[in-house]
Amino acid sequence: MSISKTEYARRRKNLMALMEPNSIAIIPSAAEQVRSRDTHYSFRQDSDFYYLCGFVEPAAVLVLLPGRRHGQFVMFCRERDPTMELWHGYRAGPEGACAQYAADDAFPIGDIDEILPGLLEGSKRVYYSMGRSPDFDSQIMGWVNSLRSKQATGAVPPGELTDLDHMLHEQRLLKSAAELRVLRKAGAITARAHQQVMRNCRPGMYEYELEAQLQYSFASAGARHAAYPSIVGSGENGCILHYVENSGKMRDGDLVLIDAGCELECYASDVTRTFPVNGRFSGEQRALYELVLKAQQAAIAQIKPGNHWNQPHDTSVRVITEGLVKLGLLKGKVSNLIKREAYRSFYMHRVGHWMGLDVHDVGDYRVAGEWRVLEPGMVLTVEPGIYVSPHDTKVAKKWRGIGIRIEDDVVVTDSGCEVLTSSLPKTVEEIEALMAG
Repeated sequence: MSISKTEYARRRKNLMALMEPNSIAIIPSAAEQVRSRDTHYSFRQDSDFYYLCGFVEPAAVLVLLPGRRHGQFVMFCRERDPTMELWHGYRAGPEGACAQYAADDAFPIGDIDEILPGLLEGSKRVYYSMGRSPDFDSQIMGWVNSLRSKQATGAVPPGELTDLDHMLHEQRLLKSAAELRVLRKAGAITARAHQQVMRNCRPGMYEYELEAQLQYSFASAGARHAAYPSIVGSGENGCILHYVENSGKMRDGDLVLIDAGCELECYASDVTRTFPVNGRFSGEQRALYELVLKAQQAAIAQIKPGNHWNQPHDTSVRVITEGLVKLGLLKGKVSNLIKREAYRSFYMHRVGHWMGLDVHDVGDYRVAGEWRVLEPGMVLTVEPGIYVSPHDTKVAKKWRGIGIRIEDDVVVTDSGCEVLTSSLPKTVEEIEALMAG
């Protein structure tokens, strides 16, 4: 694993330093999800839980108790069971939770109803993220209400219930050096996968064939899963922002928009490239593509410490609006068009989002009502786009049905920014040369 036990311990220590004295934090693992009848989706750990310990099994609960004499990090997890492990795979067990994941104390998950209320009792504050798991919410309230019902006999229920998200997600927003190493590797794996499908794309292929090649390339490099359902939209499908059917047949003369990224050790990559199915851009495709690329390059140039979150977006809006006016897709004064958001007919989403353990990662975009100021260690995507609806009769027919997005992953550095996915070609000349080769 790329994240060391020392770093996980430091994360827990940093979180506990923000907690009130005599408090407790409770973080459950993700639950297994049924896919159909008796089969399950591939298990993926809850990001907050994983961030604090790296434990990858379901049916577990992490408890933090700052200042506790008998150990501040307590884990509940499944017991070792040779029969169940024969059928479903290895379990760490409470012993492994201590030996492998540095828990100070660990108990079988089946004993949680007997043990956790005792840890809750007398706490001034309980930190817990309500609303994610109705079943676990009910368990938490059951334990609290049980203590309340015993007050007459001396039980001391917790004083307050506080949402854990803000403290923990602020911590997750700034990536460590180890996290950035994983993100760079995920970006490199994703870049190679996109290059591979560019080389192999041909008219007459189906979108899902490129999706399969992406998945194979990810897995071959050690990233078994995609970070999100891959988008492979050719022709008019490229104008559908979250198109995931990937069932169309790719035609000569069309573009194909691929938005796909691998997940490596739970960390995401998120990359989009748009390229011609036959390897050569038409005049209209090239004009819109180079406008989107210009907007992306201008937005990336705005990513530096001290600038605020919305500056890259504002920059992309101005560049795209100016370009659409020059091409005749919008008419009017640029400032007025921006003020009334006329560009949203063609560019209807924001320029990016935070990225990390979640592809749309945690962290507030505004602080005290103001756009957040960028700091070193923040990782974000930059993904402007232009999508001309095939049904938009207000524009010339030659533009209709063209959908283009270009997306890279960027980390804020001390002096500016670093594009984590810079190895993937994105100029018209680079793409055409790669596909010709």
